[in-house]
Amino acid sequence: MNRLPYIAGAGVLVVLAGAGAWWWQQRAERDIPPPAPASAPAGASAPAVAAVAPAPASAGIRHPLEAAAPADVLPEPVTVDGALTHLFGRKAVLSMFQLDDFPRRLVATVDNLGRGHASARLLPVNPPEGRFTVQESGSEPVISPDNGLRYTPYVLLLETVDMRQAVAAYRALYPLFQQAYEELGYPKSYFNDRLVDVIDHLLATPEPVGPLAVRLPEIKGPIQPERPWVLYQFADPALESLSAGQKLMLRIGPVNQRRVKAKLQEIRRLVTASTPAPR
Repeated sequence: MNRLPYIAGAGVLVVLAGAGAWWWQQRAERDIPPPAPASAPAGASAPAVAAVAPAPASAGIRHPLEAAAPADVLPEPVTVDGALTHLFGRKAVLSMFQLDDFPRRLVATVDNLGRGHASARLLPVNPPEGRFTVQESGSEPVISPDNGLRYTPYVLLLETVDMRQAVAAYRALYPLFQQAYEELGYPKSYFNDRLVDVIDHLLATPEPVGPLAVRLPEIKGPIQPERPWVLYQFADPALESLSAGQKLMLRIGPVNQRRVKAKLQEIRRLVTASTPAPR
């Protein structure tokens, strides 16, 4: 294990990305480009946008981080393995996380949650067990209520994390997050600004009032897919055009979505302690 003084200060998004790994892997296997943006989704309680682009470097730093107090910093030497174990527990780290090249995976995942498409190869955690399930309802199948249970272990893990401790370590080690973000292709941008923008984007995910209809795309030719459940798309074009992160928030189910949003609000407050929240 390489000695890297790096920690999952944005642990809430790491766990969220883990829950969505299954979805992203499907898109990567199919190599289907994201659909064109559409109108606001029907039946949603709030409008949403398909993606959120990184702020231009000319915007300057909008959410500066204050330095962490020495007492908040984990004892040296800090490694990826040790930091994650401290936050999530050894059993969860071994079963859920991808530790190789973890810094790059984490930063890339945060960035990609606000985009229409993401690569499964960069995910920092393992996908949930089981497979996507639907149930018949009217003319089109809908996502099964039981499907959200596949994501519950990630949500429970998220709710056990001490976010104050995680964000304190994130602040103390922020230069390493920033370096990874610059190496990702943003040499003049501030990673914490991107983190806050993506959190705000996920918080804006619509909350449908009923079951979400899905459909299988038409398969032309004699060869049928061996795993048809990986091909399901949202029947509503507006939902299908949402970002990878917002579609994930829909797929984990309404109960999990509300619980994750509560943690997102907490981490946003902690990483913007020196800047006012938007009205």
